[in-house]
Amino acid sequence: MEQYDAALVLTRVLTSGVVMSIEKNDKELPSLERLLAKLGGRARVVLVNSRTAAIHAALCGQGIGHGDHAVLPELDRRDRSFVSWLGVQEAGQEAGSEAGGPAFDLLSLTPENAGQLREAAAAASAPALAVDFTGLGFGPAAALLTDDERIWARAERLKIFGAFDLRTMWTQEEAEPGLAPGVQFNYRLSPLVAACVRMALRQVGPRTPVKTGGTN
Repeated sequence: MEQYDAALVLTRVLTSGVVMSIEKNDKELPSLERLLAKLGGRARVVLVNSRTAAIHAALCGQGIGHGDHAVLPELDRRDRSFVSWLGVQEAGQEAGSEAGGPAFDLLSLTPENAGQLREAAAAASAPALAVDFTGLGFGPAAALLTDDERIWARAERLKIFGAFDLRTMWTQEEAEPGLAPGVQFNYRLSPLVAACVRMALRQVGPRTPVKTGGTN
């Protein structure tokens, strides 16, 4: 994203008065969710603030937690350490063959490959798709994409002040008691980062120069 475009995004978000994801009138997060649902070809999107948060959401969304085994996609050393910290053990490849593949797919986007999101998402076959946007250069950011309503609900509920908390934050009631995890995490994505990621994804591909002023 060009510096001029980044300045426009920063100005728009900062002057809106909504810079926290707990604001009910925030427009940046829903806008990014809609864009990702369209590009990723999935019905539901959970926005989070890190790669590991997306991995956690993908596992938690399927009820995979401490003491469970799961077939994992290719992960680096830090990601594997995080999964191990969660208490999830990697199942053997034979288990993956029986189950039909890994518990989730993982994509890492950079300015160079961001234009391939649609194709990569279409090729992903796991019930959950974790997408890491950190490589775009706006700080840690990620998302979980899925067509499974239950996976979305569990993953969204994992966040403090996620969609479920925002419905009842003023009443101190539980929206869906059966979904409440033992521990929630501060996985909320900043509207400012969301706006930058959305702008970067929308600019993928050739751009038409914009003419300004009255001179030739």
